[in-house]
Amino acid sequence: MTINLLYFDGCPSWNTALTNLQAALKEEQLDYSINPIKVETDQEAATTKFLGSPSFQIDGKDFWPENRSAYSMNCRVYKTPNGLQGWPTVEMLRQKLINIRKDKVTAK
Repeated sequence: MTINLLYFDGCPSWNTALTNLQAALKEEQLDYSINPIKVETDQEAATTKFLGSPSFQIDGKDFWPENRSAYSMNCRVYKTPNGLQGWPTVEMLRQKLINIRKDKVTAK
């Protein structure tokens, strides 16, 4: 399984997000690959349904979906136990990965 990590150059948060995702995958002992995708234009943002940098997707579905009619190049913030941050915590990512794994098993 591949996780797309969408970001844009200049985003101060995407490297921390990548580190947290790697830690969550390791803690859950999941051998998923990470595909960093640099979004460079508003057109690419619309095509990829980019909700801001950093964003996480599997099969085109965002880990934290939002209903939007327009997509653009912007930073993203996450509501974490420590307040608003530019990246999800390792625990937040672990919970998403656990849920995704359960959904995949149930779907079979």
